Amino acid sequence: MDFVDLRSDTVTQPTPEMREAMAKAPVGDDVYGEDPTVNRLQELAAKMVGQEAALFVPSGTMGNLAGILAHCGRGDEVILGKSAHTFLYEAGGISALGGIHSAQLPNQPDGSLALEEIRAAIRANDAHQPVTRLIALENTHNRCGGTYQDPAYTQAVVELAHDRGIKVHLDGARIFNAAEAQNVNVKNLTSTVDSVTFCLSKGLCAPVGSVLCGSRDFIDRAHRIRKQLGGGMRQVGILAAAGIVALEQMTKRLGEDHSRARNLAEGLRQIRQLVLDAGTPATNMVFMNLAGEVTINARLVAERMKEYGVQVGVVGERRFRLVTHYWIDDLGVEKTLSGFGKVLAK
Repeated sequence: MDFVDLRSDTVTQPTPEMREAMAKAPVGDDVYGEDPTVNRLQELAAKMVGQEAALFVPSGTMGNLAGILAHCGRGDEVILGKSAHTFLYEAGGISALGGIHSAQLPNQPDGSLALEEIRAAIRANDAHQPVTRLIALENTHNRCGGTYQDPAYTQAVVELAHDRGIKVHLDGARIFNAAEAQNVNVKNLTSTVDSVTFCLSKGLCAPVGSVLCGSRDFIDRAHRIRKQLGGGMRQVGILAAAGIVALEQMTKRLGEDHSRARNLAEGLRQIRQLVLDAGTPATNMVFMNLAGEVTINARLVAERMKEYGVQVGVVGERRFRLVTHYWIDDLGVEKTLSGFGKVLAK
């Protein structure tokens, strides 16, 4: 059975154009800096986000880890959100591998950190305390519903940080979705931060990889750390070729995913057994809960949805996350609505 797979945009497969580009990609040894396709990808990525240089890494987790390690030394502190992907879902890498302390602040509904709380969390010059070295933001924000922050907020955090000699790292795994949702150039969200990482393998459909961007000096440090983490790759232009297609083509069509997410949400609101989050979807993610009258849990609903050819994400006992992407078309949306209607009517 061909499933409509809404569990995540990480399930996307490379497009035909990507497969062709991968087959034809000129390659070299990237550890020596000699892979022309990787070099082209890195130059393109840096230019698109308004940074000096870029580094191709196997995953977003490695990108965030290498970025934070390049900014911070052992015993330094990073301020981030309690719901940040780096804090929740990256295996504690910054602490386990970098000895970096974290100060976790509550995320606001849009995924942001309140400026006054950031200001209050910055450590004094006191030998008893770690040194606040970095502020880490996330845009779009996964755990907060695929929400986004605007350029004015990002700039405000950067100014607050730089006034205190602190750097800003942006986990921009889906930063192109954030730009699309606001109809702004992605540079407006990325050019003033000190580093940004974004994924090629989610809604942009590349089979693997992320890019870490920043100043040339910063990328030089991150390059060494990538090697320490085992991320030095050889003839990896075969993968980078798909990333180039992702940046040149797939970033321009994300509005289609957002539109389908809105259509999906509109249909789901008509099913009384479901309660959608206020404002969902902000981008390509729809979050919802089972209504109180429903006696079965979300996992059982998800199992029954498979009988109708639909896979959905379960993120709580009675909670779902549905993510639209390139491989979800209008018929897939209709099939999903029909499936939920049938499962919850039983």
